[in-house]
Amino acid sequence: MPQVQVTIDGKSYRMACGPGEEPHLTALAEELGRRVAEMRKAFGEIGDMRLQVMTAITIADELAEARRRLAAAEAETAALRAETGQLAAGLTEAAERIERMAQSLAGSEPREG
Repeated sequence: MPQVQVTIDGKSYRMACGPGEEPHLTALAEELGRRVAEMRKAFGEIGDMRLQVMTAITIADELAEARRRLAAAEAETAALRAETGQLAAGLTEAAERIERMAQSLAGSEPREG
């Protein structure tokens, strides 16, 4: 299993990951480090563990919001699909009625002769 050396908040960590996931893990660690640095800038020296926990909670909150928005978008998509299906059925029915009317009119026209 591949391992990657990452640095977060000035501390190095050796992390295991799946083959080919090294760049992704490195990027995630860089993002976490950037977020911890932002928290440190905003709140000062309040302790490494507290900064990391605050950062983790902030990221968890963002994830929860993204999940909520995704669920809402999926529900809206399902509703639109259902509505589209109803519209398609209505159009099909209307087209069939128009076809029957056209056939009826063609059959009732006076013949020249």
